[in-house]
Amino acid sequence: MKPYLKIKDHSVSGESFELEFDTSLDMLSTRPQPEDLDKYYISEDYISHTDSNKTVIDKLYQIIKRYSLRKKERLISKCVVGEKTLLDVGAGTGDFLLETKNRSWVVEGVEPNRGAKDRANAKGIILHETLQSIKNKKYSIITLWHVLEHLPNLESQIKDLVSLLNDNGTLVVAVPNFKSYDAGHYKEFWAAYDVPRHLWHFSKSSIEKLFAAQGMKVMEIKPMVFDSFYVSLLSEKYKSGYTNFVKAFAVGLWSNLKGWRTKEYSSHIYILKRA
Repeated sequence: MKPYLKIKDHSVSGESFELEFDTSLDMLSTRPQPEDLDKYYISEDYISHTDSNKTVIDKLYQIIKRYSLRKKERLISKCVVGEKTLLDVGAGTGDFLLETKNRSWVVEGVEPNRGAKDRANAKGIILHETLQSIKNKKYSIITLWHVLEHLPNLESQIKDLVSLLNDNGTLVVAVPNFKSYDAGHYKEFWAAYDVPRHLWHFSKSSIEKLFAAQGMKVMEIKPMVFDSFYVSLLSEKYKSGYTNFVKAFAVGLWSNLKGWRTKEYSSHIYILKRA
């Protein structure tokens, strides 16, 4: 492990953390990793748990989310073999599961946050608290939309995920990419580091290596082009104290243009199947 960057929790605690670089896996880890992570999620600003729609950034997030939900369902529909059974891990307030349920999927989800679970329940989506509470089940599709970076005991969690997958099943994993242009531009202010909630920070090669150890192969990598704009908006706020829409848009656009050439976008979707 090598020291990489000192960074603070910009959104909740203000505490400082350090990112360490694992050369063998080509990824970063957050140090120290708090034993009690729950308290770092207690904030009305943590939008994936609250469905907040108060600020301009919140409203933009909700607009993009509504568009993305349909796009995500189309993506997994192209991957499914056999029955349309879905497990969404880190389901938040249940909107993706609601979208897929309305399109004839048999759905289940995992979400440890009580407030998010309550909001999902109000929408008719019942969620498990942990992966370990799911027994003797198999799914055609398992999705983790910006969730893998939050999971403690990473390698054992990946093993558990693979064990829940059908033989012909597909894992769909979306994570930020610390090798993107916007990550390099904003450095310690890059919002997608989001320490300490993000325990791990991935590159393309780290995803390949981690999942190969469990017999999984990356079949396709897709960019998440909206992420660079949203992350840049938050990063500008962390860096300067106010939201600079013009500058954030310019950085987000340039990051996507760079990504088109380098294939290193702000976030990627990885589609994985058994090797």
